[in-house]
Amino acid sequence: MIEVMQMLQSLSDQMRLIHSYLKSGHKSELERFKENWIDGQDVMLALHISKRTLQSLRDSGTLPYSRINGKFYYKVEDIEKLLESNYSHPKRPGSWN
Repeated sequence: MIEVMQMLQSLSDQMRLIHSYLKSGHKSELERFKENWIDGQDVMLALHISKRTLQSLRDSGTLPYSRINGKFYYKVEDIEKLLESNYSHPKRPGSWN
């Protein structure tokens, strides 16, 4: 009987450990999503653009997106690529014009 109780206690401890591991894994997935995808409002705030400008970027194919239930999501890496592709170097050293 004591052996059975010890086995049940050990099993219970292992289940708590597995539960804790799965719970922390789920949280990291959510954090990973938030690091990789942002919604339209965050894009507009980050780039200081209007809703219409963001729509134009979507319509022209300049900025890829995903749409779920009428809400648009954008990959952070796509926004970074857009900024990099439109980066212009100064025409002469020391000039910012």
